[in-house]
Amino acid sequence: MWGIELQRQSEVPLKRQIYQMFREQIVSGRLRAGEALPSTRELAAELNVSRNTVNEAYDMLLAEGFVASRQGAPTRVAEGISLEQIPVSRPKRPSETARFWEADFATGRPDLRQFPRYVWQQISQKALGDMPLDLLDYSGPQGLPELREEIAAWLFRSKGLTVDARHIFITAGATHALHVIADLVHQEGKEMLVEDPCNRGMLQTLQNKGYPIAPIPVDASGLQTEALQGKRACAVYVTPSHQFPLGGILPAARRAALIRYAREQDCYIVEDDYDSEFRYYGDPVTPLFAMDPERVVYVGTFSKVLFPGLRIGYVILPGKLHHQWRQLRTHTDVQNPPFEQAVLAEFLRTRKFDHHLRKMKKRYRERRQVLLEALAMHFGDTCRSWGDAAGLHLAVEFPGACLDEKFAQACRQSGIRITPVEYHCIQKGRHRDKLLFGYGHLEPEEIRQGVRLLCDVWKSFAK
Repeated sequence: MWGIELQRQSEVPLKRQIYQMFREQIVSGRLRAGEALPSTRELAAELNVSRNTVNEAYDMLLAEGFVASRQGAPTRVAEGISLEQIPVSRPKRPSETARFWEADFATGRPDLRQFPRYVWQQISQKALGDMPLDLLDYSGPQGLPELREEIAAWLFRSKGLTVDARHIFITAGATHALHVIADLVHQEGKEMLVEDPCNRGMLQTLQNKGYPIAPIPVDASGLQTEALQGKRACAVYVTPSHQFPLGGILPAARRAALIRYAREQDCYIVEDDYDSEFRYYGDPVTPLFAMDPERVVYVGTFSKVLFPGLRIGYVILPGKLHHQWRQLRTHTDVQNPPFEQAVLAEFLRTRKFDHHLRKMKKRYRERRQVLLEALAMHFGDTCRSWGDAAGLHLAVEFPGACLDEKFAQACRQSGIRITPVEYHCIQKGRHRDKLLFGYGHLEPEEIRQGVRLLCDVWKSFAK
């Protein structure tokens, strides 16, 4: 009776089960307005529960207005609650489910197998034990002072940058940083200029803001600054130390031209320095930020050098933008969680980060060389690599080839995941002869096997 079947092994208390079943019947209209509910004594006996349990369920219905009750009268369903029942929509399945790849040349993936988890665990325990209680409260939108100081120290010893920690703002990675920066620099009637090609994920982040975007072509040396003329920009997004995806280093003359343009337009340059730590010959490239700290917004992240799930990045902001950043961040997500920040600060302070980075640079340099040798073995002089010896991927040109989505589909059917450069292009057609090979997450034999399989697809596709 009353359609109530209690699940006595459930973690949901019996009183809430009774409440939920009556609520469902009232909302669906099965119990109509004015209809009397059974007395608490009667229902308790029928369900074999205590009367207090039923009383508490009725109190919940009464408190939320589903029923009305008067002294000495039965509890009745309240007026105006029933709703027309609408079918529940089913979520769409992802377009591409997880699968096993015979060869996986996905870009931007570090080797997570090499991350020093035990060291990180030790530091985590220490950081949690040492964390003062006030850090468990709201600690502000700028980030922990200790972490900002350690990032400033790291930038000085690795890239020679002298940065005041007060200009560093912690973010939840580079994607989150761009999300806030887009709001920060937007000016009505002006466009955000972006490299073309550029990282598809970063482009999508900027496009999702709904602000106008215009592409600026890229060549082997990065952004073609002569194409900036005549553009009215609020900001220019660039990756000058290792252009994504083609890998070039923006030369000094173009850097100077870009800064002159930003000064003339009274706009900002957004410098995404996403993987410059992994440069395999010579020192890291000095960021564009060093040439004009008041005009460049510098974006860094720990996703590639540590692990993507960490979700910690940082922005170095010109002083004029500090107040507005704090306002925007406070009214979006307030702050990064303090615990991970404290752990990362200690990881940097103890130089464990430096040690891990040196180890991974050596490993990635060796894997890059394995990839180049495998390509030379199977493709000979029909291909050539682009860009500087840096990062976790390699752009490779196959002159005369048409490596479009049709080719990528043929690769997927053979169990090979690889990305044509065209995927990252805004204006299509200029880079149809190039592929991107991510290698950071692959062992040497996986790289060799992957290139062998790709060569087989290449031969069959070319017929």
